[in-house]
Amino acid sequence: MKKLICISAAVLIALSATAALAADVTGAWSGDVQGPNGDFHLTFTFKQDGAKLTGSVGGPQGNPLDITNGKVDGNTIAFDVSFNGTTIHHNGTVNGDEIKLTTKSDDGNFPGGEMTLKRDK
Repeated sequence: MKKLICISAAVLIALSATAALAADVTGAWSGDVQGPNGDFHLTFTFKQDGAKLTGSVGGPQGNPLDITNGKVDGNTIAFDVSFNGTTIHHNGTVNGDEIKLTTKSDDGNFPGGEMTLKRDK
């Protein structure tokens, strides 16, 4: 019985540590991205519910665009943003108050790139 209690406690501690390592990206994040006519500023608003990620991105294009297919797995993040018939896939790594993203489009005329987001205070 004592051995079973010790094993159960060890499993609970391991699961708690794993949950503590998962990133929490809920909130506003901002960064600049290079465009064909120079840099422009983007603001991402994320809402995380477990591994599910929703939200929007606002920038010079006007109304915010919805984030789709969003997920968070540990310190990795992935989501899509679509506009004008083009979907841009975002994949990145969360490190505290910074997210490094790589983007790739499903349209060959729209180049992919990299950007760094900082958590808004």
